Amino acid sequence: MLSTEHQLALAHEHIVAGLRKRPAVASAPSLWEPFSKRLERHFPALLRELAKLYGERSDFLDFLEDLLAQAFDAWVARPADLRALDATREADPLWFQSQRMLGGVCYVDLYAGNLKGVQAQIPYFKELGLSYLHLMPLFRCPEGNSDGGYAVSSYRDVNPAIGTMADLRALAQALRKEGMSLVLDFIFNHTSNEHAWAQACARGDPAFRDFYYLFPDRTLPDQYDRTLREIFPDQHPGGFSQLADGRWVWTTFNSFQWDLNYGNPAVFTAMAGEMLAIANVGAEFLRMDAVAFVWKRMGTACENLPEAHTVIRAFSALVRIAAPSLLFKSEAIVHPDDVVRYISAEECQVSYNPLQMALLWNSLATREVNLLQQALENRHNLAPDTAWVNYVRSHDDIGWTFSDEDALHFAIQGFQHRQFLNRFFVNRFEGSFARGVPFQDNPATGDCRICGTSASLSGIEQGDPHAVERILLLYSVVLSSGGIPLIYLGDEVGALNDHRYLDDPAKAIDSRWVHRPPRSAERYAQRDRPESVPGKIYQGLRRMIAARSADPIFAGGRLTGFRAGSRSVLGYSRGEHGRHVLVLANFSDNAQRVPAHVMSAQPESARDLIMGGVHRLRDGLVMKPYQVLWLDCRR
Repeated sequence: MLSTEHQLALAHEHIVAGLRKRPAVASAPSLWEPFSKRLERHFPALLRELAKLYGERSDFLDFLEDLLAQAFDAWVARPADLRALDATREADPLWFQSQRMLGGVCYVDLYAGNLKGVQAQIPYFKELGLSYLHLMPLFRCPEGNSDGGYAVSSYRDVNPAIGTMADLRALAQALRKEGMSLVLDFIFNHTSNEHAWAQACARGDPAFRDFYYLFPDRTLPDQYDRTLREIFPDQHPGGFSQLADGRWVWTTFNSFQWDLNYGNPAVFTAMAGEMLAIANVGAEFLRMDAVAFVWKRMGTACENLPEAHTVIRAFSALVRIAAPSLLFKSEAIVHPDDVVRYISAEECQVSYNPLQMALLWNSLATREVNLLQQALENRHNLAPDTAWVNYVRSHDDIGWTFSDEDALHFAIQGFQHRQFLNRFFVNRFEGSFARGVPFQDNPATGDCRICGTSASLSGIEQGDPHAVERILLLYSVVLSSGGIPLIYLGDEVGALNDHRYLDDPAKAIDSRWVHRPPRSAERYAQRDRPESVPGKIYQGLRRMIAARSADPIFAGGRLTGFRAGSRSVLGYSRGEHGRHVLVLANFSDNAQRVPAHVMSAQPESARDLIMGGVHRLRDGLVMKPYQVLWLDCRR
């Protein structure tokens, strides 16, 4: 293991000397100079992380040199405009903390038909205010069921149904020209069983034999399964799937998604090459898929192991050298304590905020903000060089990822409460306004996860009179609490559940397709009609987006909790030093009073940044059902 400063210096000297002898370096001296400067700066971190994984191997330094040679090749191949962006972002590393950041996410085929169709939507994206566009998995995948594209057959080819790599590069460049960052998925825990590596592994090719976890019988799988959690129990029991020849392969998710073996350094090198190729297409963020599962160890749950973090930090250090404008977004739908461990400048600079998302829906169901208020006060604030990606809905199901320990502070029993939430959101609870669909439903235990669009879960599907206000309430928190707000495109016009997925055999087994409807031209055509439901939602969102983007007080991610004196009213403030914005949000379908005594430290009156009215504060406030206020408090 290389640990001392002297050993680090010797290793760096050895690697640089080896790289300089390579023809690619000798033929591109002008590109070697900036690469070598970043290599010198980030080499200690890269070496430290990789040595934890592979440092005991006799070929460790050779592996490291080959990895960095590949990184230099990627740097040479990187388009000039992306190298210029690298320099700009290195000079302004906190650029993503701007209040003007606003994300959108969609499936290419469902939203626009193909990549050229997405490019044609750029004027609309500008109208909405987007600065960040996440396109759901778009690389080549098996026909039929591919887990929505999360079973990748080739990272170097776009799914031909939606276009070509040239189309993707052109789209990335067009977005960048308009100030929008392209976000793509890096699916690095597993590949499709149709991937060339998987096919070679199955054939017994020595170069790929250890790329996956392949077992001749159930002996080792049985031992691993004793401590593994079943992720998709409807698909297969345990963590393994049997091949036609009787062998068993590790498949955390679906049987056609084979887990990669990062214990083999060749896997790290191969996936690093795919990652840098995606970066060179023009991605500015990578959504790091299934981060919790990438390392395996017998006798553990094989989730959130220290080596999983090490793998990601090593990838991040390599990116700082070869594509430094690229940022990582963590996708860890796990216990809140584990979610934050993936977030740092050295690992994933931004992260989905699954706790906030789940507790927003919890607060709608219960009409109480206790768990959400607690989470904002105790779990929201991150290091200043990182950010949450806050969202109301995503392509995935809703899992109730709150901490049972946090719930016990309010005498809430986690298991029973999750059962209530499941019943409420799939309309098995009297008086529910939600019309969700269960995912991985187990009627015997009451366990399931929830599918549904924001509109259908908020009551629009059944014509509830408060439905529009509920959607705007949820997005008001996402837009004001700090971080990068993300809109699942279609939410802004009230897209409803689409049960036509049941007519497609490849989708019918996965109820998550219910909340992935195709873009509705009819609903978008109504967005400028204020009397229509799509118009009410769209114009309400646009008012909040405009208020947020115009005010630097919403930059960054820090907030201060504010106890509003009502069990249904959420409160927090943004800003300090003489001015702050006090956010109040009523999660009840009844009027709620914010008493005068909790306003005693506030100014006499404040203007609402959303609607523009002035409110007297010292006498307290009466908030209408589902009302939201962003109060501009100046002293």
